Amino acid sequence: WLIWKLTDGEMHVIDDTNASRTLLYNLHTNDWDDELLAILDIPRALLPTIVPSSGVITEASWGPLRGVPIAGIAGDQQAALFGQTCTIPGLAKNTYGTGCFLLMNTGSEPVTSGHQLLTTVAWRIGNQVTYALEGSVFSGGAVVQWLRDGLGLFPSAPDIEAMAQSVDDTGGVVFVPAFTGLGAPHWQPHARGTISGITRGTTAAHLARAALESIAFQVADLMDCMAHNTDMVLSELRVDGGASANNLLLQIQADVLNVPVVRPQQIESTAMGAAFLAGLATGVWDSTDDIAGQWTEGHRATPAVDPGRMQVSREAWRHAVNATIAHAQP
Repeated sequence: WLIWKLTDGEMHVIDDTNASRTLLYNLHTNDWDDELLAILDIPRALLPTIVPSSGVITEASWGPLRGVPIAGIAGDQQAALFGQTCTIPGLAKNTYGTGCFLLMNTGSEPVTSGHQLLTTVAWRIGNQVTYALEGSVFSGGAVVQWLRDGLGLFPSAPDIEAMAQSVDDTGGVVFVPAFTGLGAPHWQPHARGTISGITRGTTAAHLARAALESIAFQVADLMDCMAHNTDMVLSELRVDGGASANNLLLQIQADVLNVPVVRPQQIESTAMGAAFLAGLATGVWDSTDDIAGQWTEGHRATPAVDPGRMQVSREAWRHAVNATIAHAQP
């Protein structure tokens, strides 16, 4: 995304998520920003009408779908947040895909991030807008793919769970998977991956476990930023995406965050969110409370490691990340 800021009458592109205007949209007025449109000489008539996330917009006109109302509109991560029924401020979900995407419902007012997270509209139902904080990790499941395809440590992605579980810890190995730079909250595009702490005793299993820990640590870094930006206490993290099928990853995540990590029975949360938004608009459900009752727990990982021990591991992680950034070459 681009964020614009006016300084001394001139417009600059900046990396500053404190700005209230993203692209051409004003988060406070929930409309196109007239000042930016004027500066860029973009006629408002060229832009689409902004509509609610839940509401009948039109009907399909093709073949067997003719007449079916189109009533749910949302970005994929916003839809996943709604699909996880995170409709109460303070509830959060994380999607473990090639990257990771953490969103927290922050309620009816946009929360400005001082930690390089994105303030976004989660959804609009009627005239009520719900906002969220969002953080993106560049390399989540991509770490597992690299171990599988790049190093050939195992034949299929699910095999990493048994390999990593065969050791009690990483043996001191710390893996920073900055394959394409580091995303939030660092935003270091020139950083490159590092693996530290290797000894002659290091095995493929240690590397596999360090890879899973790297995913959990990156998500925890985002959650720390969200905690600093709000006074909301995370009670649990709801998770989805392909890598959420890995129970060991979820256990590590619960240990790192020191809160339960919960996977629903239906992990296709983006599709569920789109269906919930459309169903709410067409009378299938009467309220978000009704929708919340559709969510069912599939697996729960609860913290099982002493927080003090995990803090030592996180300090090693932060040291490795700082070293990685320090050696980044533009």
